[in-house]
Amino acid sequence: METALSMTVLILMMLGAVEVGQLAFSAIALGNAAKAAALYAAQSPATAGDLAGITQAAQNEYPTPSELTLVSPTKTSGYACTCAGTGTSVTCTNNSLDAASACNGSYMEVTVTVQTQASFTPGIHIPGLSGPFLVKGTAKQKVLQ
Repeated sequence: METALSMTVLILMMLGAVEVGQLAFSAIALGNAAKAAALYAAQSPATAGDLAGITQAAQNEYPTPSELTLVSPTKTSGYACTCAGTGTSVTCTNNSLDAASACNGSYMEVTVTVQTQASFTPGIHIPGLSGPFLVKGTAKQKVLQ
């Protein structure tokens, strides 16, 4: 009797550990997908504006690409521009070079932020905790000039 009760608790704990491991794997894979997309975007100003290429780079890295969603960069967010040397923030969108004129005597540094997300559905449904969970990944990288 004691063995049956002990084994039930032990098996439930093992299943919970497997679920936590799968969730951790999903989170790591999303972080890697965001990093791959940020590295693609950081190659040049042209690739920093290539949203289709950035999305494809993220999807190539994720095990189930159809579940991956690219949150940022979008056409209006995900880029931060500063003047080199001064650190002055400059407004830019989609790696716009129009802001370069605002950096008198300096050049513009562009940093791209890539955010990914995917839904994780646990294999074991625990009352009160069931349903898909949103898992996110983020990476930042400076664009080569």
